[in-house]
Amino acid sequence: MDYEEILINCETRMEEALEALDKRFLNVRAGRANASMLDGIMVEYYGVPTPLKQLANISVPEARQLSIKPFDKGILGDIEKAIFEANIGLTPNNNGEVIFLVIPALTEDRRKELVKQVKQIAEEGKIALRNIRQDANGDIKKLKLPEDVEKNGNEEVQELIGKFNKLIEEKLKVKEQELMTI
Repeated sequence: MDYEEILINCETRMEEALEALDKRFLNVRAGRANASMLDGIMVEYYGVPTPLKQLANISVPEARQLSIKPFDKGILGDIEKAIFEANIGLTPNNNGEVIFLVIPALTEDRRKELVKQVKQIAEEGKIALRNIRQDANGDIKKLKLPEDVEKNGNEEVQELIGKFNKLIEEKLKVKEQELMTI
């Protein structure tokens, strides 16, 4: 790997770390309904664990409500059971055709807890960036380049981490504001 490839690889890995952070932020719910809240739920369908989104239409009829309309009404009970077992803190209401999930309003304490959780996720993102920086600096050192070229490479990597840390801070601020908004 040459000098340019190391920098490109470093930036690509940092972008991937940022994408992972975005996905984790999405899982921290702010009292609003979001179909992605049900992404990890598996339903026993003819003895095979199947993702819920493959078995039903999931929609958001209101800001704090999810509607799950199965393609096969015979699995309503199985879907309900899977939601209970997933322990996502929501109670399904079944009307015989559709399952409704009402997302409760967040208390002030719960909002503060979620902000702490989001800050922890952001910190983990920064740690990932620092690890990527360490790998890139190590790779640059292995090239046995002249001292000034190596120093420039390390400075470029540092600029990258600065840019991505700033992006994480901005995303954290937006998510915190979203969580604290009633």
